[in-house]
Amino acid sequence: MGKLIEQNNGLIWSIVKRFNGRGYELEDLYQIGVLGFIKSIQRFDVSFDVKLSTYAVPYMIGEIKRYIRDDGPVKVSRSIKELSIKIKELQKEFFYKKGEEITIAQIAKELKTSQEDIVLAMESTNVVESIEGSTYTNQKDGNSISLLETLSNHQNEEEIITNKLTVKQLIENLETRDKEIILLRFYKEKTQSQVAKILGITQVQVSRIERRILGNMKQKLKEA
Repeated sequence: MGKLIEQNNGLIWSIVKRFNGRGYELEDLYQIGVLGFIKSIQRFDVSFDVKLSTYAVPYMIGEIKRYIRDDGPVKVSRSIKELSIKIKELQKEFFYKKGEEITIAQIAKELKTSQEDIVLAMESTNVVESIEGSTYTNQKDGNSISLLETLSNHQNEEEIITNKLTVKQLIENLETRDKEIILLRFYKEKTQSQVAKILGITQVQVSRIERRILGNMKQKLKEA
């Protein structure tokens, strides 16, 4: 067991560092990550046709998130909290004056900071949602669809996906605008028209970009 942990030490630390800046000591989170890794080993089966390191990632992330959740609300740095407050005030003021939502780019320009920091501050105040629970309304039939269902081709991929890198990891690796579109569509439950208005592009462009993103994500999941 110890040898496996040592061999995957870099992977464990890469997961732990994703939670840096949340108010917890990284050494403490590392121990929690190791616990998640051990649990994955206990449940791992070579018949899964997936690498142990890939299989272990969701367990480590889940264990750390559970620790943070049980310990209390997610802790963020003072600067991120202050930025989040400024963003909310700016959003309210802009909507009151213009009657529409301010875009990420406009917020960044107004507050003289990067769009990445704006997204980070906005996400820090949101409740973490599961991939299964993140839904949006299908504009064709009005039914709610989860992001995981959208990526699935209905060939029992859900079982395969749960043993691979989480969709959330793929989202975090997206380009800024692509990530923003996915967050707005599947986590904020915005329509394509609303997203288009927020980003200052057309609904057709949003639809095209969304199809490209989901297609790429599905391909990466298959290759994982």
